[in-house]
Amino acid sequence: MEVKRRINGRGRRIAPAPAARRGRGNRTQGVKYDVAMRLLLVEDDPGVLRFVLKGLREQAYAVDTAVTGYDALYQAEINIYDLIILDVMIPGCDGFQVCKQIRSTGSRVPILMLTALDGVEDRIAGLDVGADDYLTKPFAFRELLARLRALLRRSGELRPPDIIVADLVVDTAGQTVTRGGRHIALTNKEYALVEFLARNAGRVVGRAAIAEHVWDETFDPFSNLIEVYVNRLRRKIDADSKVPLLHTRRGAGYLFGPAGENARANDSVERNEQRPTKRKLIPANKKNHA
Repeated sequence: MEVKRRINGRGRRIAPAPAARRGRGNRTQGVKYDVAMRLLLVEDDPGVLRFVLKGLREQAYAVDTAVTGYDALYQAEINIYDLIILDVMIPGCDGFQVCKQIRSTGSRVPILMLTALDGVEDRIAGLDVGADDYLTKPFAFRELLARLRALLRRSGELRPPDIIVADLVVDTAGQTVTRGGRHIALTNKEYALVEFLARNAGRVVGRAAIAEHVWDETFDPFSNLIEVYVNRLRRKIDADSKVPLLHTRRGAGYLFGPAGENARANDSVERNEQRPTKRKLIPANKKNHA
């Protein structure tokens, strides 16, 4: 897809995304992950944008934003999203044109349209160009969340609200985590990470896949933020438990769930490497003097 982004009234060609990033079937190392957490929010009203963005991030979604149709097309081209929330009345090309062009690339990403146009013909126009659902303004945020959940369920297999891995239970509706009946207090980002890992239990998940689903476009791929959060989760989830669930596969990523001796050995090696080495102090009276 070729997109022109308008800057100071002029068009600038945007290079298409690399082939490895295009299409949901070409995710990291060809592995298709089934969790859906990264959204694109396209809205030009600053008040609505702030309100919806804040609410979605409080629900542990990773959210990128765009305020014009050209920005939306550019973001949809270079990133892989699990759902797009698209306002109709946006500058540049409107939401109908954006939706039509996204569908022309063969993308099946769910699209929820937001608009103040509540006429029947407007709703039909949105659905006909490829939108999956249509929500008119003003709307209750709870209804928006319910429609998002319905679209995300529709885009994959029907999943139960509870994810169970060994004695750990992730309640996706209440966004709570327990292990062996013990409640585990987590931040929003920690919860998003553990839900992603739990949905992919038994698979090795790489850093790129975690960044793609759990963080937004502001994530720095050269930082150690993922390792920091993984270590936090490991301390919280595996504390006081005989069977660790969060394992490191050196050079590959992370494995969530009960594992064999090899995985536990890798975890032990990593923990030992992360411990600071103790410096041996030499008493002053034993130092050699010239």
